[in-house]
Amino acid sequence: MTKPRVLISDKMDPNAARIFEERGCEVDVITGESPEELAARIGEYHGLAIRSSTKVTPAILDAATNLKVIGRAGIGVDNVDIPYASGKGVVVMNTPFGNSITTAEHAIAMTMALARQIPAANTRTQNGEWPKKDFMGVEVTGKTVGLIGAGNIGSIYASRALGLKMKVIAYDPFLTEDRAVEMGVEKVDLDTLLSRADFVTLHTPLTDETRNILSRERLENAKPGIRIVNCARGGLIDEVALKDCLESGQVAGAALDVFAQEPAKDSPLFGAPNFICTPHLGASTTEAQVNVALQVAEQMADYLVNGGVTNALNMPSLSAEEAPKLKPYMALAEKLGSLVGQLARGNLTKISVEREGAAAELNGQPITGAVLAGFMRRYSDTVNMVNAPYLAKERGLEVSEIRHEREGAFNTLVRVTVETDAGPRSVAGTLFGSGGPRLVEIFGIGIEAELDGDMLYIVNDDKPGFIGRIGTLMGNHAINIGTFNLGRRDAGGEAVLLLSLDEPLGADVVAEVEQAEGVNLAKALVF
Repeated sequence: MTKPRVLISDKMDPNAARIFEERGCEVDVITGESPEELAARIGEYHGLAIRSSTKVTPAILDAATNLKVIGRAGIGVDNVDIPYASGKGVVVMNTPFGNSITTAEHAIAMTMALARQIPAANTRTQNGEWPKKDFMGVEVTGKTVGLIGAGNIGSIYASRALGLKMKVIAYDPFLTEDRAVEMGVEKVDLDTLLSRADFVTLHTPLTDETRNILSRERLENAKPGIRIVNCARGGLIDEVALKDCLESGQVAGAALDVFAQEPAKDSPLFGAPNFICTPHLGASTTEAQVNVALQVAEQMADYLVNGGVTNALNMPSLSAEEAPKLKPYMALAEKLGSLVGQLARGNLTKISVEREGAAAELNGQPITGAVLAGFMRRYSDTVNMVNAPYLAKERGLEVSEIRHEREGAFNTLVRVTVETDAGPRSVAGTLFGSGGPRLVEIFGIGIEAELDGDMLYIVNDDKPGFIGRIGTLMGNHAINIGTFNLGRRDAGGEAVLLLSLDEPLGADVVAEVEQAEGVNLAKALVF
């Protein structure tokens, strides 16, 4: 049997090549090629191992006629066109947890540098000054540090901060009280965190929910003299507002490893008082680079030689025998998880996945993994079926699987329920016809709808004329409605409307819908 061939196109630890060879692959290490050179070469290979330098574009993928898997040594996959790779049948893997310790340690280092103004003191001392009186720092001992995000990296930072005798408070929608106690931190809401914290450190991905989470309003209303550290993602902080708050003294100092635009050649923060920065060095340690290189080699070799799938961003972990039966159920489960994740609010502590009818006879783990992948995706752009359960567990989210042998109104049914501060919220779906997933219930209201693309969810009063008003509103904005799906509890009571749309809704349109007569809630959804 011909050995799979792997190309390592970016510099990484040489032990990665050794692992490929030991696992039964042929490997070439050819780095620094132009896109044209890579395109001319890639057709020979079954696997491509990269870091951040190689850009896997549609042109590269079109030329990669034998490519089966791309492995990114690290977490970020912005340099890979994942949808196009999926269309080509190419699996994309990453190593989401290989640099967690390194990133947390960098955030600790930035915290200490900020507290003692080390960069500025170093510069002036080396310039021949002795500016001792100009640098009065602060101790971190006894200070309160607020974590925005208490996942893997955030929890590591917390343990180090506790070792420094700091008090740790945390804001994370998925952090349960039990997990907070286990970590030794206090769970609080975001406003409370900003009002109490002496230091704030961010450990959350960049999503629509977290973009500018430290907005101008929040920065201006935070505790005076707060110090801010961001080694997570650029775009989490309003950088112009942060500059203004540094100049006014509202924010005593800021340390950033990441920027909204990178490379950051011209940031509004450059030159601001008490500002320090590094060029995205969070994962830049020898140990982290070794870890991610070895992990990606092991994952890719396992897939190419044995068919095993680990940390894939566009493919579930499945055996060849299970895949045909499970894939339509996983498509349904992921959409249900995404729906409840987009709609449920409050402190989410528990999630359950129930299967009945034909679904009860299948392996429940991939179905639950698909639910969690959909549910967690709004909080992490790198979530997949493999790491979603891990992310849920580290946040203390209680996950349960329930199998019912009974058959109800449908031959097969999957139900997803989350526990919120307002009580349980559940959605349910089934498979119709040739396996197409359909929503059949949302928060106790029967409704039949496909969950696909851009949609608008409306809770409204069941009154005459409502449908016409919404249709007219969409028409006034030149937005075409694909499908119009209705459900209600009782005549004249609460009703639900799900619209599929041909284009995304802007925030202004959603706001206008919310102001329409009879509307209690409106929210744009994306599947």
